[in-house]
Amino acid sequence: QPQLVESGGGLVQPGGSLRLSCGASGITLAYYAIGWFRQGSGKERERVACSVGLAASYADSVKGRFTISRDNAKNTVYLQMNSLKPEDTAIYYCATGCNNQTARDWGQGTQVTVSS
Repeated sequence: QPQLVESGGGLVQPGGSLRLSCGASGITLAYYAIGWFRQGSGKERERVACSVGLAASYADSVKGRFTISRDNAKNTVYLQMNSLKPEDTAIYYCATGCNNQTARDWGQGTQVTVSS
C-alpha cells in the first residue's frame, strides 16, 4: 500500500522557518498531484499548498511565505515555511491529490507549533 510520511515539524518562534518533508514508499510522487494540508486544534482541515507537475498553488493565508517543491530523485515533496505566524500552528499533512475531500494516501501528520 502507498504510504506517505511527514517530517520536519517542531516548535519555532514567530518569524522563523521550517521545512517539512513528505516522503513516500510504494508510490512515485512524481506521477501525482501532491497537497499539503493543515488542521489546527478545533478547526477544519484546509489545504495550504498544491503541487501539480511544475505548477504550484497556495492558500491566500500562506502566499508569499510558503513554497512547495519536489525532489523526484528522492521521491519527496517539501513545504518550506517562512515568516511563520502563531496562526500557522497546526498538524500538517501531505496527501496525493489537492482536494480536501478527495485526496488520498494521507500521512500521519507532523506538528508545527509557532510560539514565543
